[in-house]
Amino acid sequence: MEADTAKHKRLTWEQAEGSPLPLGVTWIEEEQAFNFAVHAEHAESVTLLLYSPADLVNPLLTYRFDYLRNKSGRIWHCRIPLSETGDARFYGYSVSGQAVSYIHSFDPLKVLLDPYAECVFFPPEFDRQAAMREGSNAGKSPLGVLSARHSNFDWEGSDTPYHESDAIIYELHVKGFTKNPNSGVEPSRAGTYAGLVDKIPYLKELGITIVELMPVFQRDPQEGDYWGYMPLNFFALHSQYSSTGADCQHLEFKQMVRDFHQAGIGIVLDVVYNHTCEGDHRGPIYSYKGFDSASYYMMSSDPTNPYANYSGTGNTLNFGRGHVRKMVMDSLRYWKREMRIDGFRFDLASVFSRNADGSLNWGHAPIFAEIAGDPELGKLRLIAEPWDTGAYQLGRGFPGITWLQWNGRFRDDLRRFVRGDSGMVPDLMRRLYGSDDLFPDDRADAYHAYQSVNFLTSHDGFTMYDLVSYNTKHNWANGNDNQDGMDANYSWNCGYEGDNGAPDEVLALRRRQVKNFFSLLMLSNGVPMFRAGDEFLNTQFGNNNPYNQDNETGWLDWRQLQANRDVFRFFRNMIGFRKRHPSLCRSRFWREDVTWYGTGEKADLSNDSHSLAFCLHGASQDDDDIYVMINAYWEKLEFLVQEGTIREWMRIVDTARASPDDFLERGEPLHAAGYTVAPRSVVVLVRGKK
Repeated sequence: MEADTAKHKRLTWEQAEGSPLPLGVTWIEEEQAFNFAVHAEHAESVTLLLYSPADLVNPLLTYRFDYLRNKSGRIWHCRIPLSETGDARFYGYSVSGQAVSYIHSFDPLKVLLDPYAECVFFPPEFDRQAAMREGSNAGKSPLGVLSARHSNFDWEGSDTPYHESDAIIYELHVKGFTKNPNSGVEPSRAGTYAGLVDKIPYLKELGITIVELMPVFQRDPQEGDYWGYMPLNFFALHSQYSSTGADCQHLEFKQMVRDFHQAGIGIVLDVVYNHTCEGDHRGPIYSYKGFDSASYYMMSSDPTNPYANYSGTGNTLNFGRGHVRKMVMDSLRYWKREMRIDGFRFDLASVFSRNADGSLNWGHAPIFAEIAGDPELGKLRLIAEPWDTGAYQLGRGFPGITWLQWNGRFRDDLRRFVRGDSGMVPDLMRRLYGSDDLFPDDRADAYHAYQSVNFLTSHDGFTMYDLVSYNTKHNWANGNDNQDGMDANYSWNCGYEGDNGAPDEVLALRRRQVKNFFSLLMLSNGVPMFRAGDEFLNTQFGNNNPYNQDNETGWLDWRQLQANRDVFRFFRNMIGFRKRHPSLCRSRFWREDVTWYGTGEKADLSNDSHSLAFCLHGASQDDDDIYVMINAYWEKLEFLVQEGTIREWMRIVDTARASPDDFLERGEPLHAAGYTVAPRSVVVLVRGKK
């Protein structure tokens, strides 16, 4: 490789002059060469290993970096001509150095995966255990994939859809959505990116405008991580979701995004940047640990537990370090530029707020400013889960002041109100209104109502049907003695635990409660989100944390769609109702356009109250007026409509009535000023705009 010295030297000078050196592998077309670059701050030596498909143990080419010509700052880099690579298809690294305090000793026997690899190859002999014990894992480690082929994908006719008041977020798992044999998807496409495309007509019928995909980053296939929240790499697609395995899954994924865009549906990725699958000191050494644990991860002061664990999974990435923030920024740009993603939901986003020592930066955490200032990323739909295991920053406590946030208070308060808890009417009012207590739009703060992502269910917790069918979690199948999963579910089983032997009156009440939940979700100011399958009463049999259930528990049961067509119809119609009434979801709060009532003229905010009514006037939005009567009490209540004449109002929704009378698309006129609202039900009236 000595003949290539000039190229290496020129690359070093380009970096010294300020030209950014791209990390990962870059194909240089005009020179028919690969650039390799990795960040290894405390390493004393770095060696590049190239492998052919014929021998995944012994490198075809070994190139030891010389720090005098192959290192710029903390980046080790080289350029290898294609003529020197032979039939090499895969690559990895070996890194050696001295331990930094008690934290980590470099292990040059470990073959390491490039953190910037855009495609990951798992050898037939891949072995997670080999990465967890001392000694070499050659032939058993994940490798990066070399490719000099760059096809230009045709994005014609797939402009990014933009949704405001009609935004309906639908959270789904790529595999679980179509893997069940009863999904109606052809077996070779079931559980894949291609399988999602086959369900676009269904999503359109339901009224979905934004799909939020649970994690699609490549993960360790031997970890039992069905959900995907233990990423191995932030640039590569999870290969097991491909129907063909060709072209590193990129082509199939791009085709999926294009087809969704052409159908007017946006794609948001649930991204996990707060930790990796390498776990704590007992976990495998795949990549970041081997390049430099002390610079990629937060460390504790306890030698017996050296990794700080704000993620609850064993390790936490160190966002106090510039190269970690750069890696995340590069990843986000990659998914935006190459895959045309429309937004991101950030798992445990409070980790972004932590300084290098683990303390919370409540002021200006650097990565938020970097994302906001980026001309591409700042325009995307950015959604935070505004907490981690040691911080809860919901609302104005979260440093990303323009971001949308998962509103955990909306979830908890509405669950408690609907199940019949006392003293919840004032909280219900705040959540319906848009949670201005959390997102104030005063002169100093100027938040918007749409920044509250309202949800009652997500992957993390009960399905909506299980929420009304179980009082306690039933997670024994997960193998953790029922100790995993949240305990504060605020659920109510309607008088009988589970489905087996449940009386008819209990089953009927559960359907009504599901309709009540969804009605309130669709009638609230903010952006609504719900999980796939809720629209046809999908169950996980009381398991509120099936993170490792890659089976019928974790997959949607599409037989329920046929069995519960009435519930699907109600969901579809409520979504359509929300879209037809933009006054419900506004940039600002309802303010003087809403008047609060009770069964009579005044709202009853007492501890014993379980009812509320309100009239939302739509004139300012060129919309109809909407009158809502809510009864969470276990007895019927007589509501007196407080506005207009009887003939002006049309009943659209009454969740106590059987389908199709639960939702009347044309409405039915009232016959009296008083309306009897059945126990545990919601009624919606509409008055046409003048």
